[in-house]
Amino acid sequence: MSERTPLLHYRLSTSVIEQSGEHQPCLPREAVEQSPALSRRPKKLSTFFGVVIPTLLSMFSVVVFLRIGFVVGQCGLYQAIAMFLVAYFIISMTVLSVCAISTNGALDAGGAYYMISRALGPEFGGSLGVMFFLANVCSSALYILGLVEAIVATFGLPEDGVSPAGSLQVLPAGYWWSLLYATGILLLCLLVCLVGAEIYAKASFIIFLVVMLVLATIFISFFAVRPRTILLPAAPPIHNGTGPQPPTMANFTGFKLNTLLGNLDADYAVDYTTGTMMSFATVFAVMFNGCTGIMAGSNMSGDLKNPSYSIPRGTITAVIFTFIIYNLLSLMVACSCDRILLQRDYSFLRDINVWNPLVTVGVYSSTMSAAMSNLIGASRILYALARDDLFGTVLSIAKKTSRNGNPWVSVLLSWFLVQLVLFTGKLNTIASIVTIFFLLVYAAVDLACLALEWASAPNFRPTFRYFTWHTCVLGIVGCAVMMFLINSIYASASIAFMLLLLLLIHYLSPTSSWGYISQALIFHQVRKYLLMLDVRKDHVKFWRPQVLLMVSNPRSSVGLITFINDIKKSGLYVLGHVQLGDLDTLPSDPLQCLYDSWLSLVDHLNIKAFVNLTLADSVRHGVQHLLFISGLGGMRPNTLVLGFYDDCTPKDKLTDHNLADATVPTQDPEDERPPYHFPALRASIDGKEEGNGENGKVMGLQEYVAVIADAMKMLKNVALARYFHQFDRASTISSSPGKGALYVDVWPVNLLRPDSSSYVDTCSLFLLQLACVLNMVRAWRHARLRLFLCVEEGRSLRGSEEKLGQLLKELRIKANVYTVPWDQQVALHWQRQGEAGKRRPSHQSRREEEGLGKKGLFEVEEGDDDYVNSFPSNATRLSDEYLSAVNRLILEQARPPPAVRFLYLPRPPADTRRYTAYLRQLDLLTKDLGPTLLIHGVTPVLTTDL
Repeated sequence: MSERTPLLHYRLSTSVIEQSGEHQPCLPREAVEQSPALSRRPKKLSTFFGVVIPTLLSMFSVVVFLRIGFVVGQCGLYQAIAMFLVAYFIISMTVLSVCAISTNGALDAGGAYYMISRALGPEFGGSLGVMFFLANVCSSALYILGLVEAIVATFGLPEDGVSPAGSLQVLPAGYWWSLLYATGILLLCLLVCLVGAEIYAKASFIIFLVVMLVLATIFISFFAVRPRTILLPAAPPIHNGTGPQPPTMANFTGFKLNTLLGNLDADYAVDYTTGTMMSFATVFAVMFNGCTGIMAGSNMSGDLKNPSYSIPRGTITAVIFTFIIYNLLSLMVACSCDRILLQRDYSFLRDINVWNPLVTVGVYSSTMSAAMSNLIGASRILYALARDDLFGTVLSIAKKTSRNGNPWVSVLLSWFLVQLVLFTGKLNTIASIVTIFFLLVYAAVDLACLALEWASAPNFRPTFRYFTWHTCVLGIVGCAVMMFLINSIYASASIAFMLLLLLLIHYLSPTSSWGYISQALIFHQVRKYLLMLDVRKDHVKFWRPQVLLMVSNPRSSVGLITFINDIKKSGLYVLGHVQLGDLDTLPSDPLQCLYDSWLSLVDHLNIKAFVNLTLADSVRHGVQHLLFISGLGGMRPNTLVLGFYDDCTPKDKLTDHNLADATVPTQDPEDERPPYHFPALRASIDGKEEGNGENGKVMGLQEYVAVIADAMKMLKNVALARYFHQFDRASTISSSPGKGALYVDVWPVNLLRPDSSSYVDTCSLFLLQLACVLNMVRAWRHARLRLFLCVEEGRSLRGSEEKLGQLLKELRIKANVYTVPWDQQVALHWQRQGEAGKRRPSHQSRREEEGLGKKGLFEVEEGDDDYVNSFPSNATRLSDEYLSAVNRLILEQARPPPAVRFLYLPRPPADTRRYTAYLRQLDLLTKDLGPTLLIHGVTPVLTTDL
């Protein structure tokens, strides 16, 4: 199954299977054993424990305790509030998209990855799933580094070795000591995550209570604590020991208007932990990490009782609550702390609290919870990626779970990657990368929701309706703008990395049955444009071949199928097949099980064709059905192509790989069973293909000619293809140095009407058009057109050649014109006609030639056109000697032999009793000519107008 393969077999969705046990026995045993919907462990987490608490703790984390002062001190109150508004506007648009997707069906493990992959397909889902996994890994490391920073600030010895150490400052400080502390904290997180989601939920609830208590004391402290002077932490010298040194003291003033006025505007300074100059973008990158926890609840989707109910309500509740807390806290900080304190002490909330250890406990617990949330979220995403087999055997080890369903191997792999990220050592260093990864994932969620909304699929009906395509677009634009505003280099690299993963998954991942949103979008657009395609506005200038090729058994028709794929150019191409039978006598429609094989054949041969099958009591009636109903709107076949009715022994080119014409080899050479199943070609004793009609064929001679007549009555062009079982496209169009030029021969004269040599009727011009179309195809672009003009003695050979050359020039067709004398062949014909009628047609032909210069190139009188195109009234008197002589004449001109010939096909006789003679003459005319098309055109297809 691929992008081009429609889903012909449907299964019950996860939600239906879970709710209705009576359908389970219908599934295969292997599917029951492997189905995650049936083997999933019981889900126990509610909305509050599974969504609200993880989301709140992830969004508070480092920012609420360690970065609120940093944001206000650098940006000022105005820009800080503006930052929160922008950040929450972006995440609010994404939250609306998450709510819409999560309420549209049953969710499984993986959170945002599951939503994106099931909406946009495995390529987008897998690539963004990997990036979401890495974002959670980096974010977990970010929170752990924040926790270590808080621990060192409280209990660490001064790094300068000069400043006096407090009574509690006993821990050694430095890069390697910080790495050691971070490793120990990560091990604690690992132990909790290895036990399972239930223990994580209980631990998160305890931490939630602690954080709420600490926040309460912080707000009380702004009112209860009196103004005081606070000792600032030591900072490295900025000017290499020269110039003014940074201040060592700052003030907590309480609520004062002067303090508020001093903190309203921005005053960007150097970050004392990294030594880099801050800007709006860098501060926003740090602050936005407090908003990236909105997916914490979604990541637990595989452990929730009711994800579709819990995720929208829990996420929206957490977002609103954190937005209020952040803005209140920013306002109080701006009113009570001077800017030096905000810029130089990120842990100042501890110093102004009514009981200092409470803030320390809050910092430790919230950052520990956020780190655990991202660690367990990363493990669930990795487990979902491994279970979907998007990377083959690379992640197969991550599928392993414990007895209670905990993916412990994914937890260990996530822990290992977090440990690697910890080596960066600085909080703000990886903040930009984490922020951009999350923004990219958020934009993808918005894109998934936008695609589902624009596709207008009936099955996209989420119970959460507070979104539109406008909110999706705003979310995408907002995320994209902020990505490049934060760091354009990181943003470009992230997008390039995503595209690389997308291509990797596209070519290496196994097929999936998740459905493709692209198919829904294409359908929506195609339907709209088909309605705009008005058949009443057709014009000959924009004519193109729209072919219906009737195929009895594709095994013997590979050469013809691939050739018609070339000649159709950019037009419609339909493979038609008539299945003989009567629906009244059958238990079910036999065509449904055939479509899969035909569509697989289209993929295998790499052709651009539709498939139309019909059930009829005869081939003639079936072809009538297809000519009437094939196509849609302005896209309907205008040309019918049939194989020739002869006794050639068919060859199975789908079995014999040496004869196969497929332009693209089978994707899996180890797969011996082809994706298509057609009946084998069974030959009778005399070498003819077995069937149900006369002489072992599926239809008789009379019915075959009747099909041709029916198509012409319906104003369809007709082409009869003979000897295309000898056509090998790969060897024909190969441009090997010793092979020589490629030729296409065109005979625009009705060879069954020797008394007329007109080459400007509708049928002749249609031959020229098809030959020109074939020459325009890339593979045939270097082929040379050879146009053969039959002339009799006494006519001006040079004049005929010049007139035809002028015609080709006006039609912009590049071809070499050859005049072929055929007096000997015509003489054989007139020997059976009697002396009375021998000269009359010859004089009439001269009058036609002379009249050509007086009339326009396309002004052929209706009577003459009917006379030239129709089956000759003296058909019964066309001798076999004449037809054999014309056949030899054609063969004699084939030096070197052409790849294909285009011959003139006259109309069948009105008298059905002459059908046998008509087909016999065509048989003698084309005997042993190689790949040949007998073509009859009924509508004008050429014009000299601009």
